[in-house]
Amino acid sequence: QVQLVESGGGLVQAGGSLRLSCAASGSIFSVNRMGWYRQAPGKQRELVAHITTDGKTNYADSVKGRFSISRDNAKNTVYLQMSSLKPEDTAVYYCNADVSRDRGALFYNYWGQGTQVTVSS
Repeated sequence: QVQLVESGGGLVQAGGSLRLSCAASGSIFSVNRMGWYRQAPGKQRELVAHITTDGKTNYADSVKGRFSISRDNAKNTVYLQMSSLKPEDTAVYYCNADVSRDRGALFYNYWGQGTQVTVSS
């Protein structure tokens, strides 16, 4: 069993900040790439940012310079620091991770349940 649990979503005014957290738990041997996606009403789910185990990051152009992804490998946790939030950032944010459950086992992709981020104008 592997679970990804997001936290930190909420309602903020434009220009404000939020910090999302996602902790992987359960039967885990190793967590590889972790990332954040978001889905706004009527929109496709899109990549926000992801980060490899060794810290290589990738960001959507729309959030570059405003969001920062980081991780704590010891805690199997990924964070998304969101600053200068805009109304268009409003979406459900989903955690995503590649997790192996045993040494030598394949990595499988897992999703969290999502956390709502609402940015008011």
